[in-house]
Amino acid sequence: MATSSIFHNVIINDSKKADAFISAIEASIADPYKASEKPATKVESDPDKISHIIDLWKKEAVK
Repeated sequence: MATSSIFHNVIINDSKKADAFISAIEASIADPYKASEKPATKVESDPDKISHIIDLWKKEAVK
């Protein structure tokens, strides 16, 4: 159902745009699931470090 709405309003009047459109579709078919690079996260459990981080946040919030 979603793909039908993608092509509903596409109007291509020149061959360069048609080639670019086809290339984009082919590229998306070739690699449909590109993983995004997410930064590594760390869970802090040391109460002293957590308290220090909260103090830093409070100082920044005052500005």
